[in-house]
Amino acid sequence: MNVFADFHAALSTALSALVAEGKLPDGLDLSRAVVEPPRDPSHGDLSTNAALVLAKGAGAKPRDVAMLLVGKLAVDPRVESADIAGPGFVNLRLRAGVWRELVRAVLNLGAAYGESRAGNARPVNVEYVSANPTGPMHVGHCRGAVVGDALAALLEKTGFSVTREYYINDAGAQVDTLARSVHLRYREALGENIGTIPEGLYPGAYLVPVGKALAQQHGGKFRDAPEDEWLATFREFAISAMMDLIREDLDALGVRHQVFTSERTNIVGQGRVDEAIERLKLRDLVYTGVLEPPKGMKPDDWEPRPQLLFRATQFGDDVDRPLRKSDGSWTYFAADMAYHLDKYRRGFVRLIDIWGADHGGYIKRVDAAVKALSEGRATFEVKLCQMVNLMDRGEPVKMSKRSGNFVTLRDVVDEVGADVVRFVMLTRKQDQHLDFDYAKVREQSKDNPVFYVQYAHARHRSAFRQAAQTFPGADFSDAALAAADLERIADADELALLRQISGFPRLLEAAADAGEPHRVAFWLYDLASAFHQLWTRGNHDAALRFVVPDDQDLTRTRLALVRAVGITVAAGLGILGVRPAEEMR
Repeated sequence: MNVFADFHAALSTALSALVAEGKLPDGLDLSRAVVEPPRDPSHGDLSTNAALVLAKGAGAKPRDVAMLLVGKLAVDPRVESADIAGPGFVNLRLRAGVWRELVRAVLNLGAAYGESRAGNARPVNVEYVSANPTGPMHVGHCRGAVVGDALAALLEKTGFSVTREYYINDAGAQVDTLARSVHLRYREALGENIGTIPEGLYPGAYLVPVGKALAQQHGGKFRDAPEDEWLATFREFAISAMMDLIREDLDALGVRHQVFTSERTNIVGQGRVDEAIERLKLRDLVYTGVLEPPKGMKPDDWEPRPQLLFRATQFGDDVDRPLRKSDGSWTYFAADMAYHLDKYRRGFVRLIDIWGADHGGYIKRVDAAVKALSEGRATFEVKLCQMVNLMDRGEPVKMSKRSGNFVTLRDVVDEVGADVVRFVMLTRKQDQHLDFDYAKVREQSKDNPVFYVQYAHARHRSAFRQAAQTFPGADFSDAALAAADLERIADADELALLRQISGFPRLLEAAADAGEPHRVAFWLYDLASAFHQLWTRGNHDAALRFVVPDDQDLTRTRLALVRAVGITVAAGLGILGVRPAEEMR
């Protein structure tokens, strides 16, 4: 049940009737009309700008169009009153029965409440994390993992067909460095004193078991062998070991990708880069030219040379982009172009990438590539995740025993739990810096949004436990609650809480359209706050409590309201990947 969508449909019906009556011309477009809560709740329950967006096409004043719409909407049995405000806004006040009926709808829908078909099953590829396979995931990767996973769930909830993807960057120099680092640990496992890890190699203790495994498998075969004899073997083994480590870390956070695409195997190894370049050549989008020195670089420090270039400036980029390195190999950008073409060829016309903030300068060139390679048929979106400042009681936490020089994702999950980590990562928009303080996320107070929302769900469960003790054997199932006398929901605060719940489907569609899952966390906090306030009233006035010892029917009615809150909170937390708490300890 989506009250806002229902009344947008009612607007369309009213418009059709007015056209049929000859009061408005045919062909008017309602697509820019919105139905939303008015800024001032005293103005009613719903407000629409329909008259303003229709007026020009109708050749009439907005208020005149508003009067026509009011005449149609006022006779809707769900509408208590319809008024015109300002230049032509139409405000509607709905009958209390609409909100009471919402309770029944939520109870019947259960976990499906908030779902919609807005996405119309359109395929969307969400690529997130995609960390280099050179070690365990750090806390910065953690934020991107949560944002990407929650965004994918949000899109699924609103009717899109979503694929969660991880791109393994295993074709660059960093994996050769990984192989050399592992070879050092391999020699260590054979009994050699390797001393201090040389500059430029990965120092983390997480490579010790990888070196031991290679020593067990190969013995001393590669101890003193030339690099070209062992590099490929050690590289493949180390990448596989690191991906196992990364999958374990992601699993601890509740993040599971459906597709893992290897740059080395699936893109470069299958000739996808050559195919992408040939595709561009057919449209004269590749040429040999000489670039100007990069901004900030002195001409004396720049060696101009002919390069194979992509005409990125034709698609909104600042400069044309090189496709080959001086040694003849493809640039990282060329491989990235081929990867995004691969996604498009797999049927995705909406591509969403979750990147770290340090990749912001890379967006224009990839966007240009997607436009060129898909001939404008695919859209490319990037969500940049800013840094996470990890603290404990206000003091920075910087080191990890496992990694040697950074705090790992697993360190944080082990410290406070996956549910807390996931929720906190969504308490700020992803392009804002986030402070994650171990002490604060453990606080049991209103200032800790994780606790506050979880407490709302736990309280809803406690109301049912209390009711079961007060009325042994009574049926308080969702089906029984849906059959309760909902006319007894009459208190102004109870009805206000239902109005808030009614906004959940609209909130999800707006958040999915904007690609902003943090909106769900914010909205849940506001809903929890309203529920806690209603609960507190019962603490001060026994007549307002949800469980009324001498009135089982009224208890069932109020529990129906409580259950609607619990279902909505659980549905929202489900999108965030957070398990709703059954009780707080």
